[in-house]
Amino acid sequence: MSGVLRLARPELLALAPYAPARWDPALVRLHANENPWRPASDGSHAGLNRYPEPQPSVLFGRLSSLYAVAPEQVLVGRGSDEGIDLLVRAFCAAGASEVVVCPPTFAMYRFAAEVQGAKVVEVPLRPDDFSLDAGAVVDACGPSTRLVFLCSPNNPTGNALDPGAIETVITGLRDRALVVVDEAYAEFSSQPSVAAWLERFDNLAILRTLSKAHGLAGARCGAVLAGAEVIGLLRRLIPPYAVTVQTIEAVVDATEPDRLAAAGRQVALLLEERERVRERLAALPCIARVWPSDSNFLLVSSPRAGDVLDAGIAAGLLVRDVRGYPGLSDCLRITVGTPAENDRLLAALEAA
Repeated sequence: MSGVLRLARPELLALAPYAPARWDPALVRLHANENPWRPASDGSHAGLNRYPEPQPSVLFGRLSSLYAVAPEQVLVGRGSDEGIDLLVRAFCAAGASEVVVCPPTFAMYRFAAEVQGAKVVEVPLRPDDFSLDAGAVVDACGPSTRLVFLCSPNNPTGNALDPGAIETVITGLRDRALVVVDEAYAEFSSQPSVAAWLERFDNLAILRTLSKAHGLAGARCGAVLAGAEVIGLLRRLIPPYAVTVQTIEAVVDATEPDRLAAAGRQVALLLEERERVRERLAALPCIARVWPSDSNFLLVSSPRAGDVLDAGIAAGLLVRDVRGYPGLSDCLRITVGTPAENDRLLAALEAA
């Protein structure tokens, strides 16, 4: 057993996984109590009357190629949110384990930990630039620490964390904690993925999603990338048939070469728009600061944040109120939309 699996809940290592009905599409299925007829409204290729493959092999191939890892290093689930939940359940025992987070950051890490009954330890990002204090993170991890969540680019601040700082945390916590790097916005960043580090660190897991750059938020498909032993443990816990037929087919289509090329062009356009919107926002009297971004959104500070929210709503547009996050008492998060949507928001704020 590797060092990182010694951190997992021991009762789960001995857990016999649920055995779904045998998967063999070459045979007529009279063993899974399915309806033999497709619904009239069914437009899928495989048929919604049949259960999908429990962990679809076609998605392992597509996502392992997309993220440059081996198929056995991929777990496919319902968005990266399911990956967060599975990791917390696999490694954290209620009342006995700790999870370290670095606020302001994605709230699902804390939520999943608290649902599991794990204690949450906070090591805030540096307030001047939201950079990672790697030494403080390592020092905050004690004997009960099981997971450390790092989001890069970070949500809601938008900045990418320094790779050297991330590596310092992973190295400092070898055999002590699993470090989970959430790369939901990696496609918008100039910084490379840390997926290549999986061969060096068995205490590294990575979260990826097709919700952002690939436009599949409604399909709910994400992945955990990790060593084969960690992925094997998570496969014991994930519910059978977690990924729907529609999602499988949508992801297969989205990962065809022409679709990937189109997604790349859209990302390039969003990056151009991000810089245009950033410059325009920075010139507005109602905006005090626009923070640097490596994502598809911008964090802004405004002494009139409520007026900015109201102006957007009046123009038929919603931006995210993040004033409840630690250190963001006057901040809003603005997603970069189409050029026309961005122009509408800018015009509304100019008139506010």
